[in-house]
This record gives sequence, structure tokens and C-alpha cells, in this order.
Amino acid sequence: MFSYAITARAGRARAGVFSTPHGDLETPVFAPVGTQATVKTLTPAQLGELGASLILSNTYHLYLRPGDELVRDLGGLHEFMQWPGPLLTDSGGFQVFSLAQTRKIDDAGVTLKSNIDGSSHRFTPEKSIQIQENLGADIIMAFDECSDPNDHAYSKIAMERTHRWAERCLTTKKRNDQALFGIIQGGINPDLRAASAQFIASLPFPGIAIGGLSVGETKDEMHAMLDLVTPLLPESKLRYLMGVGTPEDLIDGIARGVDIFDCVLPTRLARHNAAFSPEGRLNLMNATFARDPRPIDETCKCYTCHKFSRAYLRHLIMAKESLAGTLLSIHNLHALIQLVKDIRLSIMDGTFESKIPAWRAQWEGNAERTSTTRV
Repeated sequence: MFSYAITARAGRARAGVFSTPHGDLETPVFAPVGTQATVKTLTPAQLGELGASLILSNTYHLYLRPGDELVRDLGGLHEFMQWPGPLLTDSGGFQVFSLAQTRKIDDAGVTLKSNIDGSSHRFTPEKSIQIQENLGADIIMAFDECSDPNDHAYSKIAMERTHRWAERCLTTKKRNDQALFGIIQGGINPDLRAASAQFIASLPFPGIAIGGLSVGETKDEMHAMLDLVTPLLPESKLRYLMGVGTPEDLIDGIARGVDIFDCVLPTRLARHNAAFSPEGRLNLMNATFARDPRPIDETCKCYTCHKFSRAYLRHLIMAKESLAGTLLSIHNLHALIQLVKDIRLSIMDGTFESKIPAWRAQWEGNAERTSTTRV
């Protein structure tokens, strides 16, 4: 049921099509994050109008609230959130290790207390797969352990545990209409990353995620890990870089052979009054925009830039109107989704490498300044 066909290449970059029960997924692709079965401030219809083709939701959060069994009983995640296209669920591994108030890790799994109400829960690879099968996303993730990327000794322990958990996830999975992806770990340690890539690639996953990046390491360190890992992965398997999503990240990742990206950044920036632009990242609370009649980006074709001025957006922000978050989210998501679509077309027509300098110049100044999480 799940197959990946590469239709064009440009160096290490590739364009392709991944078939899912809810439609073909054209890659490369950027997935907006709908952690709790919603992309913050936007409706599914608005996401469709933006050209989004894949949405990510989170196992950990939906297990805690409203509960995966409730979602299953109400028809599954597609029906519950009224999204007709492909869905991906993270295993919850990252959130288990970053958000839980207290936790105890052992080879069998993790015992933790909820960040919502302090209640105690047990997460295992088997539990994660069970939850994701109840949710019913098209692409699901193996349960993994993230670690401090700079701690080689513990990164090795976490990587080996991730490998054992990946095998348990494969054994547990029962549904044939879900594609289970394995996850590479190993921090920023070349020996561990290579070993993890080779091990996960040896297992029967139709796709492979690169986890444990964008968690505090430098861009150069992230690029070095991608340069090491992607050549070790089979051409026939999708490659998913987890939690990464500035314009520059997308350009650099695609050039290194990555197919799927997700990140909370565009909607998080919107909720903090910021917008991607060719002028660099704009803080629309700035008083200099109070009488500015221009759109965020005069070259942008999104609804926000077509209809509204910077002055109006600043007014909404200062008046604390929720529409500000919606309009800025529309713009920021459009910028990333359209950039990836343009890159895909350039791979198809053979112009990708020649266009990289112009894209870099266009999006300079929009890079992430701090690490992000998939929340």
C-alpha cells in the first residue's frame, strides 16, 4: 500500500510521490503542526486553501486529552479533526522526555507524570503504537529516546534503546493501512549517527526519520549530521527531518536529500506577532509599522498579503484581537508551503541548484534563533 516513487533528482535533492490511504503525498513537503488535532488559529479549510497536504499531530498530547480511545470511537483522527488528507503522528517520545514533570526511564519504557494534571502514566513502544493505531494517522512513528546531543556516553545508551524499541514497534504494529517510520538518534556524534542510520535502514520501515536535531546544536552541526546520514539511507525510503522549519532549513535540508519537514515555528511566530519576510523576520508590534500601508511581503500571494496592510496587522496586535494570529499564521505557513512547492518544481525542471543563491538571499534573516520543540 505504501510506496515511494522518485520522479526527479537534482544532486542529492529529490522530488517524488508517496502513496497513502488519504491521497498521494508529493515530496518534498512541509507539514504544519497540529499537535492537539488542530493547527493553532486555522481551520482545516484554511489549511487546504494554503496548499497544505500533510498535517502532524502528537500521540502524547492526544493520549492525555481527549484520549486516543475517544478519538477512535468517534471515527479516528481524520474524522475527529475533519482533515481529509494524509496525517502523521509523532510517537510522543520527544514530548515524554521534554515536557513530563517527572519521569523514570528503563529499557521497557518510561514512567512519567502528566504535564497537565500530574497523573502517572506508563509509555512503552507497545503503548505508543497502540495509541497511534487508535488515532489512525497514515504515517506513524516508532517510540524513541531523545538525549542531550553533546553527551556521547548517554547518547549511545539512548540510541541503542531506540533501536530495541524500533524492533518492538515493528512487532507490535497490526494495522496495514499505516506506514511506520523508524527514527535515527545519536546526537551530534558521527559514529553514533552512522551506526543508527545503518541499523534503522536495515529494518523494514517504508520511511526513516532523523530525530534529535534542532534541539540546541548549531546549524553547522545539524548540517554535518545530515551530510553524514542521508547518503547511508536507501533511496526507496522517505526521509523525514523532525521539528525543523525555517526557510533556510528547508532549502538546506532538501539540498541534502530530505523529503518531509515539520515545525511549530510558523504558527508560534505568528502568535508572537512575527512574520517571515524578504526583509528578515518582522516584529509587527514595532511602532514603525503603525502607518505602514504595505503588506508583509509585496511579492507574496497569500490572503493576508493580498488584503491587509502592516498597519492593520499591528492594530490587531495592539488591540489583542485573535485575528492577528490567524492572519500571520496564514502568511507564515504560506511562505513555507509555497517555498517547498517552488523547490519541488525546480527539482522537476532541473533549475534547483541554480536557484539556491536567490532563495538564500530572499530568506536571509529569517533563521531560528533558539531551538524549537514540536508542541
